[in-house]
Amino acid sequence: MGKKNTSISDETVLKATGRSWDVWFELIDAQNGRKKTHKEIVAVIKASGDVDPWWQQMVTVEYEQAYGLRKIHEMPDGFQISKSKTIAGNPNALFDAWVDPKKRKTWLDDHNFTIRKSTPPKTIRITWVDGSSDVHVYFYPKKIKTQVSINHGKLPDEKKAAAMKAYWAKQLEKLAALMDNNRS
Repeated sequence: MGKKNTSISDETVLKATGRSWDVWFELIDAQNGRKKTHKEIVAVIKASGDVDPWWQQMVTVEYEQAYGLRKIHEMPDGFQISKSKTIAGNPNALFDAWVDPKKRKTWLDDHNFTIRKSTPPKTIRITWVDGSSDVHVYFYPKKIKTQVSINHGKLPDEKKAAAMKAYWAKQLEKLAALMDNNRS
């Protein structure tokens, strides 16, 4: 069975791992892959030769998704999405817009979350307003701009994951507008 709808091209996986998607899927199928856990599939890939750990995970996830063993954005502890935007402003100002409750209230619809840990101006770990999901925010300097990356995990299902991906896109637009207004 060839895998036609992978998120990574056949050329890329071949160059990185030495095998095409068809070869990987045949190898995993030969080891009864559809009845294995994620860790067991990773072990099959690891045992097959010199494959970087990141690629071991990627090949496993693509295989699981191809056979309906895993849905898009599904992780062992729920669903996880990510969203990022490069925004005009320095990391300190953007970090402050997240950690200062008054500033946060001006751009973020759900602003009453709990900050568990922060490392200025690099990362913030948050317990989200639902009390059960996690948000990790990362700030990456890019000359006169900063990339703000959000990973929102432990979401209960695909529907909530899709809703939160759209939510974060909108909120990052609002944060970018706030930063633009502050520069004017």
